[in-house]
Amino acid sequence: MHAPVLVMQDSMKREQGGKVQRANIQAAKAVADIIRTTLGPRSMLKMLLDAAGGIVVTNDGNAILRELDLAHPAAKSMIELSRTQDEEVGDGTTSVIVLAGEMLHVAEAFIDKKYHPTVICRAYAKALEDAVAVLDKIAMTIDVEDRATMMGLVKSCIGTKFTSQFGDLIADLAIDATRMVGVELGQGLREVDIKKYIKVEKIPGGQLEDSVVLKGVMMNKDIVAPGKMRRKIVNPRIILLDSPLEYKKGENQTNAELLREEDWTVLLKMEEEYIENMCAQILKFKPDVVITEKGLSDLACHYLSKAGVSAIRRLRKTDNNRIAKACGAVIVNRPDELQESDVGTGAGLFEVKKIGDEFFTFIVDCKDPKACTILLRGASKDLLNEVERNLQDAMSVARNIIKCPKLVPGGGATELTVSAMLKQKSSSVEGIEKWPYEAAAIAFEAIPRTLAQNCGVNVIRTMTALQGKHANGENAWTGIDGNTGEIADMKERKIWDSYAVKAQAFKTAIEAACLLLRIDDIVSGIKKKQAPGAGQGPSKPKIDEEGDADNDQLIPE
Repeated sequence: MHAPVLVMQDSMKREQGGKVQRANIQAAKAVADIIRTTLGPRSMLKMLLDAAGGIVVTNDGNAILRELDLAHPAAKSMIELSRTQDEEVGDGTTSVIVLAGEMLHVAEAFIDKKYHPTVICRAYAKALEDAVAVLDKIAMTIDVEDRATMMGLVKSCIGTKFTSQFGDLIADLAIDATRMVGVELGQGLREVDIKKYIKVEKIPGGQLEDSVVLKGVMMNKDIVAPGKMRRKIVNPRIILLDSPLEYKKGENQTNAELLREEDWTVLLKMEEEYIENMCAQILKFKPDVVITEKGLSDLACHYLSKAGVSAIRRLRKTDNNRIAKACGAVIVNRPDELQESDVGTGAGLFEVKKIGDEFFTFIVDCKDPKACTILLRGASKDLLNEVERNLQDAMSVARNIIKCPKLVPGGGATELTVSAMLKQKSSSVEGIEKWPYEAAAIAFEAIPRTLAQNCGVNVIRTMTALQGKHANGENAWTGIDGNTGEIADMKERKIWDSYAVKAQAFKTAIEAACLLLRIDDIVSGIKKKQAPGAGQGPSKPKIDEEGDADNDQLIPE
């Protein structure tokens, strides 16, 4: 016998073949099981302790998975799924994971029967195409202006969240906010930028019912000189700057040697005059409020307050952009380039109020604001964080509908219809791909099944009844009412889902399942190569070695 040939280093660990796929499927199922109970109106909350000892209480699939620290590579890619879903459409983060987990679960049987993964993937891809086609068929278009339908939709999205007990409140906030910042792009397209132009301010205290959408913006800032400047101005003229109102310092260190004492006074005078000129240029436009992102010196403050102008300094850039959008001002970089058109006159009221023990500046009652602030009040920080997450989801749903006004039935009805149609079609699929195709059809039932489980009804009985109703592809609107667990018509119960969310969820889930199935080799313990030219200083390689030593200890687990 020849001695065995060692190709890989000892520290490497390599897994091959079916074993890997099974491990991946197991990992994906584990992730799906973590958040399976957070699907639907009767969902449970998860409490997560992060490294810093902070607490997150939530049932938003993405928020939970974001906090988890996972070791398994396949599980990590599952987490990416829910993140993609969250960024793309903002809702359906839990469904994606549950669906992907189920897709992999049904594939396990085929792996055991020695099916080739690409065959399974081909069948899945076919199933995905047909599923999206079915979605198109059962989707119905709605009128975005019809507030009642919008309410029903957003409510069914938040129904699964913690805030469902405050039903209409959050839905109202979300719809108002998204309606406000929607910008017409022409050709019937609407652009709604939630991240940039809707700010959620959380202030502990008060009741949740006090939350409002402001027709304008608010910042956690006070005016510069509280005693001298006005704290309330009706119909203010607002100027936004992004330059400092103080004497310009030299770019680099400059030393000036002065031989005569008078020169010193001249120098100081020049600085004062510079600031005075700057303020004069601004005051030419008779503003009531001057807001700058940078500093504002005492002297400038004096000139402004003498002219009866309220000033706010060191504002965040994002806030400044929002104010510009809300009151129609233009952010100016240099005071000497101000024009009349740069002054914002759209706001109805500038006011500084004290909430709790902090001062907040409100610029509200704007004419046609394209940015807004949602003011959230509530009992505790954790509550507010959860409400904010739910609000984000709700606004995403409202945005999706404004962008693509198509609805599909909620309550698992869509998945059941898709499943029934795919089962019918599977008889016409030829060859070996028929079985995985059928399995994919069955996998879609994971969503209604999980809904039923979370309601605590008899799962098998409910599922068979539903499958019977959907068997020949008609009454596509029959699903589970997530609150009671009874079988109902989703049209009457107003349980809707946005088409964009569903389509994205299906695509993401199936593509991810295919990706994980096609992995047949995992090699771990690869050493980081040292970058060429990194080894000059004696200190650098040493650090690398220590890092590598840590890695070696982690491998045998």
